[in-house]
Amino acid sequence: MPLGLNRTPPPPSRVEDRGCDCTYWGGEFVKKIILTFLGVLLVYVIFFIGTLIRNNLKKYDTIGMSPKMERTIVVTGVGRALGSNDIAMTTIGYSNVDKDVAKAQEANKNVMDKVMADLKKMGMEDKDLQSNYTIYPEYTYTEGKGQELKGYRVTNQLTVKIRDLSKISEVLGLAGKYGANEVGGLSFTIDDPENLKSVAREKGLNDAKAKAEYLAKSLGMRLGSVVNFNEYAPDYGVSPYYKDGLNFGMAEGGGAPAAVASGSRDVTVNVNVTYEIMPY
Repeated sequence: MPLGLNRTPPPPSRVEDRGCDCTYWGGEFVKKIILTFLGVLLVYVIFFIGTLIRNNLKKYDTIGMSPKMERTIVVTGVGRALGSNDIAMTTIGYSNVDKDVAKAQEANKNVMDKVMADLKKMGMEDKDLQSNYTIYPEYTYTEGKGQELKGYRVTNQLTVKIRDLSKISEVLGLAGKYGANEVGGLSFTIDDPENLKSVAREKGLNDAKAKAEYLAKSLGMRLGSVVNFNEYAPDYGVSPYYKDGLNFGMAEGGGAPAAVASGSRDVTVNVNVTYEIMPY
């Protein structure tokens, strides 16, 4: 026999055996992962359903029962802060009529331009000057002719905020100087009341707390935390000081108006505070 013909076939390679083993064990591993995941998911579903059942049972248990009442008291406090008025306000205007509306506007402009120019020379800023300009027809009525157009009235009223109170007389004197025929009185106010409001609010809160502590002690309780709070600050507005223009000496180019006092004003803040009260 030729050499090598009687040799038996070699056994299967270990590499192939290992390949088959890996395929088998890999499939088993994937199955185990899937089963584990399904088991965890099932646990979560059971837990979720149990939580829903428990919450619903709690809701049914409280049907017909009144909500838990908190022990609270409500008190009102008042705080006031006194401040000096530091702003004066007045109006200077001119009103005229002409059958030609353009002429009426021009005449009005001539007067008010002079007033405005002098105010600027005094250092008045644009933010402290506000115009109210109107034009409307005026009519006369007679039995014979009925209603007839008298002309067009042009009115320009300039509201002036005077920050330097020493210039009040000078500002009001402009009306007599240029013949402005619509002059309002003076009103005084506080330019920035927020600082005073803060002081008044603090006083109001202290007042409310003192009342609450007294009430709680009288009830045999102790004061807890604040449950609710609100405040109300009345609009303090302005302090009017009205005086007829003729008495100011402005109608016929008279002297400067009499000196006036700006006065002061109370800023008030009312607070309502709800406190929790607890036993000792």
